[in-house]
Amino acid sequence: MTNKEIIALTTESVAGTYRRFPIALVRGEGTRVWDADGKEYLDFVAGIAVCNLGHCHPKVVGAIKEQAEKLIHVSNLYHIAPQAEFARLLCEHSFADKVFFANSGAEANEAAIKLARKYFHSRGEDRFQVISMERSFHGRTMAAMAATGQKKVQEGFEPLLEKFSYVPFNDLRALEAALSEKTAAVMAEPIQGERGVYPPSEGYLKGMKALCEEAGALLIFDEVQVGMGRTGTLFAYEQYDVTPDIMTLAKGLAGGVAMGAMLANDEVAAAFTPGSHASTFGGNPLASAAGMAAVKAIIDEGLLDNCRTVGAYLAKKLDDLKRSIPAISEIRGKGLIVGMDIDVPCGAIVTKCMEKGLLINCTGESTLRFIPPLTVTEADVDRMIALLEGVIREEVV
Repeated sequence: MTNKEIIALTTESVAGTYRRFPIALVRGEGTRVWDADGKEYLDFVAGIAVCNLGHCHPKVVGAIKEQAEKLIHVSNLYHIAPQAEFARLLCEHSFADKVFFANSGAEANEAAIKLARKYFHSRGEDRFQVISMERSFHGRTMAAMAATGQKKVQEGFEPLLEKFSYVPFNDLRALEAALSEKTAAVMAEPIQGERGVYPPSEGYLKGMKALCEEAGALLIFDEVQVGMGRTGTLFAYEQYDVTPDIMTLAKGLAGGVAMGAMLANDEVAAAFTPGSHASTFGGNPLASAAGMAAVKAIIDEGLLDNCRTVGAYLAKKLDDLKRSIPAISEIRGKGLIVGMDIDVPCGAIVTKCMEKGLLINCTGESTLRFIPPLTVTEADVDRMIALLEGVIREEVV
């Protein structure tokens, strides 16, 4: 089918929950994708930070093929070898002792919220409040949406689940004032991604951890977007020398296969007993095999080093662009998650870049977000900058 035919079929048969661009992507390899009409694009969106290994990484593809010929799915009523092996790999490379597998970031965050409340219930403590950050994003299910500090995400779905409250990001005084004997957990993205890529200020996450310990509350880090090597370490919390009690992962976890995970230390994880939570597809053999291959590739193929090196190169090139174009006001980020504020609505810039063969992302009205695969090269960055600069000069200069 052509782009036009696929678009028509989508319009006819798929729920209209996305404002989709008028192309249908049908093939990918590395940092490139192709649409149904054969046009090639340089991809700096990577499935919204999902395709950390690029598109169709050979080791992930091989693992999926091999596992699909053995066993695709069985119930979690039985032990699943790839699941157990993958859980061990994640624990070996993180603070955690136990992993609960789900299918998405929202589900992982649901599990984290439930675990925090169950942990205190199992101890006989009446704690249930969850404090999260203003302008945060934690997902679209009811609890994850209630934890999301954005009215536009919540509008039309009221009444929200109770006992969620919000404080400004990077404001320890506000957090301290909000904490109480009813607080079960503080939930935060180490770097706010959907807001427009806002890193924490110096000492903020350490201060958050100290306040949680003082108040007796748990600390949950949502690393759905910034985990899996995106910042230059496997997990973003490593950048800030802070260990959470619970962490959530998804997006880049399984090389493009739908998978989420909630990680916790033994003390907290023990509150999840048989029957307290579940997921039919969570940790199924196929997704677990893909996850094993993806995480091993991130670790073994030098992609963390590449993320730091090319991420610094990307930041420098964007900063050079900022100095030459006054409409660009700020560059923020770490590794290969970078936001660029521009003093005009950026939707038109994204569309023009797409027309020229570059996929980038706009988060908010005036922030461009760059989240390419961790396999991206400096040559890819140079091409992206050349295309972007041309579009921006057409639009705003």
